[in-house]
Amino acid sequence: MNYGKLLVALLVLLVGTATIAAETLKLGLNYPQTGRYKDQGLQQRLGAFLAVEEINAAGGILGRRVELVIRDTGGDPARGARNTAELIDRHGVSMVFGGSSSAVAIASGEAARDRDRLYFGTLTYSNETTGSAGHTHMFREPYNAWMSAKALGKYMNREFSSKKHFYITADYTWGWSTEESMRRFTNTSDKNGHPGVTTPFPKAQTRDFKAALEQAQASNAEVLVMVLFGDDMVRALNIAYEMGLKNKLQVVVPNITLGMAREVGPTIMEGVIGAAPWTWQVPHKYGFERGKQFVASFSSRFEMMPSSSAASAYSIVYQYKDAVERARSTDTGALIKALEGHRYQFLKDEQEWRAFDHQNVQTVYVVKSRPRGQVVAGTLGDDYFEIVDQMPGNEAAQTLAEWQEERRAAGAPLALR
Repeated sequence: MNYGKLLVALLVLLVGTATIAAETLKLGLNYPQTGRYKDQGLQQRLGAFLAVEEINAAGGILGRRVELVIRDTGGDPARGARNTAELIDRHGVSMVFGGSSSAVAIASGEAARDRDRLYFGTLTYSNETTGSAGHTHMFREPYNAWMSAKALGKYMNREFSSKKHFYITADYTWGWSTEESMRRFTNTSDKNGHPGVTTPFPKAQTRDFKAALEQAQASNAEVLVMVLFGDDMVRALNIAYEMGLKNKLQVVVPNITLGMAREVGPTIMEGVIGAAPWTWQVPHKYGFERGKQFVASFSSRFEMMPSSSAASAYSIVYQYKDAVERARSTDTGALIKALEGHRYQFLKDEQEWRAFDHQNVQTVYVVKSRPRGQVVAGTLGDDYFEIVDQMPGNEAAQTLAEWQEERRAAGAPLALR
């Protein structure tokens, strides 16, 4: 990856969005520039800037030039909420999006709701985001833990149904809901038969991951489910490799991204199984032309393939544009009505902003990391994932009754407010 060229490209995009017309439409990007999820944050920033550049080149949104105002969450929920308040109160952004931690997205979304602005979750997988903590002003673009676990569970039940599982889980809302969903759909809810351990978040140390992996090793499990993300997953998987566990256990990473795979490297990633809402291989495998265009534009500009984080941010900007143009307004109430129940096709097959929970219902892909030789021989050395299964969104997503059950258990209203 040529970081010099990447920096130049980012500076060009920043300069392109700095010339502000009188009627500029400001969008707030609230993402982790620092912290455990900074790589996923960079992908969001690149995807968002590319979308803004393309939209401005085509005349903007309702004739108004678009400007991105960016803030660094550092992966901290309180900081994310403060950023959101500042973006709206001081800078007058019309909506806010971003986040690579569900705790950050939830806190930021509440700050946006308090100011009557939409918040689009860009990389937030906890069921809580559009479940028990969902509200009228939060829309989630990627799938949730329930959806990824249901698709992944279908594949794992076919391949590993009789094997003992061990869970290593990040100790916060995303980790809890992902482990719970994975156990539900892999029939491993018995914690005596399928034990697990949590690791601190966001300040886990190497010793925490080593201790957890030693417990996994001693458990005689055959499947290791690592409910970790970003730098935490990278460090833990490297330790597992050094301990020789990759040769003894099937490693499953429920929510996997290209950026995480790049950081781990093709040798250690080989054979790891996970789920993703999108990979750059999807449009090429299934013939989605708009997705191919995005991959070509992104890879040409930044000399790397886009991850699901980049695709999510890119899609959100275009979906906001579409909603504003259909509503002929940036009024939040009008936009909620325009989004609810709206079906569209963009980078993949059909998706829907579901009305009752504002969850984006979409196809879920199960992926397996390719052998090292195939990865390095592929496009830009980024051909990590083979798509081994998929599940349609309407099959993967919670039903209304299941969603209301979650809300009821949390003492939340049975409709968004």
